[in-house]
Amino acid sequence: MNVYDFDKTIYRNDSTVDFYLWQLARHPLLIRFRPKQLLGFFLYYGIHVINKTEMKNYFYCYLKAIKDIDSDVVTFWDSHIDGVNKWYLEKHRDDDVVISASATFLVKEACHRLGIKTVICSEVDPYTGEVMGENCNGAQKPIRFREEGFKAEDIEEFYSDSYGDTPMALLAKKSYLVKGEKLIDWGSDRK
Repeated sequence: MNVYDFDKTIYRNDSTVDFYLWQLARHPLLIRFRPKQLLGFFLYYGIHVINKTEMKNYFYCYLKAIKDIDSDVVTFWDSHIDGVNKWYLEKHRDDDVVISASATFLVKEACHRLGIKTVICSEVDPYTGEVMGENCNGAQKPIRFREEGFKAEDIEEFYSDSYGDTPMALLAKKSYLVKGEKLIDWGSDRK
């Protein structure tokens, strides 16, 4: 099996940011949530008094104002699925696994369209914006991977755009750093 991060790996951008900006363009009044979102960013990035999971609770507060989030996710991917990197389409296998810090409700639809059956992401209530459980990033990814019943020795290749995913990369037989359409042997750019 091959395991992939999603944002800036399979999908060339950050799907959470793209979805948010797409929502703002459609629903400009969502800007009213900006002060709370900025507070969350300040508390996390500025003075480091909350963790990333808590910061995401601030960010996703806008979701409660979306009338039909399920339909919006489908419509969003109708116009954004072409943002999938071509190299992934060539490598796709039936047993691919996506593991991402992005929200399941957003990533799952794209993965369904790509034929990816296993999606392990951060659990966010799409109706309230509440993050349920730990953010699925860094050291949390191998934990979540094992909780889903997978074994590290089953990972043939791992792909991510970030060295923050080193805990997953170390489990794979071979790992690649993704830079757009370029696949670089994990760690080779640090020598």
